Amino acid sequence: MIGPLASNILLALVWMGLTGSFTGTNLFIGLVLGYLILASALRDQPGFAAYTGKIPKAILFIGFFIKELILSNLKVAYDVLTPTYYMKPGVIAFPLEARTDAEITVVANLISLTPGTLSLDVSSDRKVLYIHVMYLENEEAVIESIRYMEYRALEVLR
Repeated sequence: MIGPLASNILLALVWMGLTGSFTGTNLFIGLVLGYLILASALRDQPGFAAYTGKIPKAILFIGFFIKELILSNLKVAYDVLTPTYYMKPGVIAFPLEARTDAEITVVANLISLTPGTLSLDVSSDRKVLYIHVMYLENEEAVIESIRYMEYRALEVLR
């Protein structure tokens, strides 16, 4: 049996196929309709209760990540457009809380998507992620901000 998330995505894709409109808006409508269908069909299933708890966390995480993305873009754009050179590049070793390959991949990609940071490598024991940072004024502050992003992502994934 497939899980609630896969069922929801499948229902959204079926919705898109039935309507013949393959747009982001129609995908969103399909996800909402699929969620409502699953909510009525699986309301007594314990697995669905865990899924419903993740929906608000996922929405909050998306908002959080968009905010971080905008702030990082503004910081990099300001540095590029002004004559003063603010960059202090460096490489840090970030201790991971993520344990599975999927969790590590998601965290590494979220870091790389944020301007000013780039995931370089994962240690062989999968406990440390090496990250290139453009603005390394305070290593502890950078690690703490990345730790918070990892925490928020793992809240949705686990």
